[in-house]
Amino acid sequence: MSRIRRHQAKFVGHIMRREGLENLVTTGRMEGKKSKGRQREKMLDGMTSWMGTKRVTDALSESWDRESWKDIIANAKGQGT
Repeated sequence: MSRIRRHQAKFVGHIMRREGLENLVTTGRMEGKKSKGRQREKMLDGMTSWMGTKRVTDALSESWDRESWKDIIANAKGQGT
């Protein structure tokens, strides 16, 4: 599981530092009507739970600092279930 988390963290850090459609889709800032039924869990919500942050914005602000983001990825190696 730690390998998956590490790759997710690398991907999200890469996407968050860019401007574009990938960033909009990942952060969930797309406009429009939501589909019926149970909403899917966003990747960022899952990441904030294992990162230990309360808000998604805290995680996104961390992604701009590459050194601290590398520390987060390194810590993801140690957590596994």
